[in-house]
Amino acid sequence: MKKVSLLLAGLVLVAGTLISCKNKSETKEQGTTAEHNEGRPEHPEGGPGHPPKDHGDRKGPPPGGDHSPVQTKTLEEIGGYKIGDVATDFDLKNVDGTQFSLSSITDAKGYIVVFTCNGCPFSKMYEDRLISLHNTYAPKGYSVIAINPNVSPDNETENYEAMQKRAEEKAFPFVYLADEKHDIFPQYGAVRTPHVFLLDAERKVQYIGTIDDNAKSAEDVKVKFVEDAIEALEHGKKPDPNFTKAIGCPVKRS
Repeated sequence: MKKVSLLLAGLVLVAGTLISCKNKSETKEQGTTAEHNEGRPEHPEGGPGHPPKDHGDRKGPPPGGDHSPVQTKTLEEIGGYKIGDVATDFDLKNVDGTQFSLSSITDAKGYIVVFTCNGCPFSKMYEDRLISLHNTYAPKGYSVIAINPNVSPDNETENYEAMQKRAEEKAFPFVYLADEKHDIFPQYGAVRTPHVFLLDAERKVQYIGTIDDNAKSAEDVKVKFVEDAIEALEHGKKPDPNFTKAIGCPVKRS
């Protein structure tokens, strides 16, 4: 009888040990899964009830290299200026510390308003072309007016001091303005950097879109949309095309 009791006690001990090990294993497994999923949404994008989102105009640059830099939204969806709208004037701080408005330019025949920034690779690729565009057309009455929609005191790449440094490094011959309140770029409907809005002398929007047809190589450009639009205005004609999809980094909406 004593041997039976000892045997039963031994079985109970083994069973208890197995249960304890199993529970520890499950707890460890659950903990690993929780750590793995920490910070992830309950339903990942594209999962049940969550169709893939349109990242065409998301905040900041895309996280991977497989996202298209081409503007995805229509002018109607963006809600900014459309062709023929009259752009209101603004008062923004230039990198030289002065305030600038469109009315600051006397005898202007038009305005090449371009939303750009310091850090976007596309903006950098177009900097020299914007300099050339200004040097060619400012004497004819069409100045480049660059506006940074991403400017933020908390962003080392896009703060006002970084803008001043970039303007000095590249010797910008045009104004480089800080949209510090972030109320000008949505008014225009700028969703990419760079994004161009060509205005005529009456500040009517005559062209919206990209600068040319080859962001990566200035030497391989076949169609210069902004220049063609200006030449059309110079000859009393309407730009054709008057709209193209902007190509660049999505504007970082604050």
